[in-house]
Amino acid sequence: MNQRIKNLLKALVLCIAFPIYAQQGGMWIPSLLKGMNESEMQSLGMKMSIQDIYDINNSSMKDAVPHFNGGCTSEVISPQGLLLTNHHCGYSQIQSHSSIEHDYLTDGFWAESLNEELPNENLTVTFIVRIEDVTNQVLEGVLNTDSEGEKQSKITKNISKTVSSFPKESWQENKIKAFFEGNQYILFVTETFKDIRLVGAPPASIGKFGSDTDNWVWPRHTGDFSLFRIYADKNNKPAAYSKDNVPYKPKYFFPISLDGIAEDDFTMVFGYPGQTQEYLPSYAVEQIINDLNPAKIAIRDAALKVTDEFMRNDQTIKIQYASKYASIANYWKKWIGESLGLTKTNAVQAKKDFEKDFIKRAKQNPQTLDYTTLLSEFEQLYKQIAPYSLSRDYFTEVAMRNVELLVVAYRLYGLERSYTTEQSFSDKKENFINAQERFYKNYNKNVDEKVFEATVSLYSQKAPQQFLPEELKNVDVSSLTESIYSQSKLTDYESLKKLLEGNSKEVLKKLNRDKGYIFAKGLIENYIQNILPEYEKLNTQIEALQRTYMKAQLDLYPDARIFPDANSTLRVTYGKVDGYSPKDAVYYEPLTYLDGVIEKYVPGDYEFDVPQKLIDLYNAKDYGQYADNGKLPVNFIATNHTTGGNSGSPAIDAYGNLIGLNFDRVWEGTMSDIYYDPSICRNIMVDIRYVLFIIDKFANAKHLIDEMKLVHPKSEISTSK
Repeated sequence: MNQRIKNLLKALVLCIAFPIYAQQGGMWIPSLLKGMNESEMQSLGMKMSIQDIYDINNSSMKDAVPHFNGGCTSEVISPQGLLLTNHHCGYSQIQSHSSIEHDYLTDGFWAESLNEELPNENLTVTFIVRIEDVTNQVLEGVLNTDSEGEKQSKITKNISKTVSSFPKESWQENKIKAFFEGNQYILFVTETFKDIRLVGAPPASIGKFGSDTDNWVWPRHTGDFSLFRIYADKNNKPAAYSKDNVPYKPKYFFPISLDGIAEDDFTMVFGYPGQTQEYLPSYAVEQIINDLNPAKIAIRDAALKVTDEFMRNDQTIKIQYASKYASIANYWKKWIGESLGLTKTNAVQAKKDFEKDFIKRAKQNPQTLDYTTLLSEFEQLYKQIAPYSLSRDYFTEVAMRNVELLVVAYRLYGLERSYTTEQSFSDKKENFINAQERFYKNYNKNVDEKVFEATVSLYSQKAPQQFLPEELKNVDVSSLTESIYSQSKLTDYESLKKLLEGNSKEVLKKLNRDKGYIFAKGLIENYIQNILPEYEKLNTQIEALQRTYMKAQLDLYPDARIFPDANSTLRVTYGKVDGYSPKDAVYYEPLTYLDGVIEKYVPGDYEFDVPQKLIDLYNAKDYGQYADNGKLPVNFIATNHTTGGNSGSPAIDAYGNLIGLNFDRVWEGTMSDIYYDPSICRNIMVDIRYVLFIIDKFANAKHLIDEMKLVHPKSEISTSK
């Protein structure tokens, strides 16, 4: 293992005291919590041990936190493999079982017995069995003098060798992930269960309450949860679906606290955060704030305004575009909040201040003088890549995401380029045609035409002119739009199928006469020829420089709190329940209650409607054992450092009990993917008492409550004293 990684690991095991105010976020590898992290966690109020969180010899919390279908997190909450995750994580499964007769999205679903639990094709959950540092093995023979290509080739071979040779059981897998920009490599032994059945889900009016309007927003009042169950074979091992499979007996499951939370309580979130970029230089962050985010926001803003107007005036279009609208709006809103947060916290200046100190430290040692040029190299590379990055974002946002005709054309271009033999072309063509049937069911030509006009207009006016395709130079966009949408065969499924009738020569000839395809092909080839090659060349140089910059930080700051960027591997983040002030004279409390749901209630509204039974329970104050001083908690926030992939993550108290599940972040703190600031970065969680209340009092599914282990840790601690 190289010395810089040794320094990092040494820092991670140094037991040093941290004042409470030092908590600065972080997504930590659970096998490396002993030492510095443990001290900080204890200073924040943690009462459990690190072995309770991660232990390879005994059951521990890591054995109850599987990766849910590769994109979310989940947690085991009963000895019978009952699994809790977000409603939005299980949404596609709930939707797939829904029909006009059984609309589980609208009405909810609750299996009254194991026999009623619904299997889900291709749904998996993956547990981490063991975590091992394999940096030495992966970097064996990799020299500083090697070119980037040579380094990656050696690393790839070493990874393959290590994966195949590391001991595991026959049903398990070995996976290796890069950390610290490729300065460290860690192997994960995993086991994946493939028989996962739907157990329960609240109606969308609870599970998605607030929908797009409340997305990324606090105060929040969403019951974002769903229940599944893991099934295994008779030996408790992973197996494909079979009626003979039985509920999985977990190595560990979470007890559930009924004591709730209060401001300043310790919280820990365990899960699989997707991707962060915490160590970018100031030049990259400036580019994001000033150029890239504004361009993407403007394009999506234009597309959303068009779509929203159609949806408000046509119920059929509303149904067709509801999911697509939400998908486009999600990151549009996130980018706005991200830019606001980066600006509010003066993140660029904070980066520059760090960079000054970085240079100062690098100059103090002859062995680190080479590091003094890194930032000037970054500056030059980001200047060079700027127009390519911006051109790339305009192309991808318009041609690959927001204009549906261009999305189809992009796929057709792939079909044209993939030609090898007549039979191969015919097979791919048929697959393409079949795949588009569902797409066109939710397609409206009039909507797409207006989106085309609005976004292509922005593309032609705002994208870097030196890389603008000929099709967008000095163009009358209104006339172009009318011409394409009145003549192209790509605006209708039946027309598309006729366009693709015949052999390859006939199809390609017709295709290259289609107005829509001709226009899209010009944009695509301009991108492939004039933008992508230079972008990839410069980006490769930036990635290599970022790897060295990361290595330099580990070397120059051996005792610092440096955590690896998120990469969809199991991590621990911790903090405290805490409100925040998003702007002058405004302060948000950290808890919300059912009262807020009723305050937001709008009868018949697709975002803020409320089931009558929930209203009745509220009016009767029939909250059972889940109330807190006569009120029913719904959501809460804390300073845990989370990102995409943490959806469904367990929120854990100081004693190791489940107190909620993570599902979102506050709007002003979405910049935590780039720069975490504890003053405004907050994650949003469903209070577990609201989950239990919905299962018990709303759904009358008390048999599920009976499976769980409900505890009163605060009361028990008080009594023991």
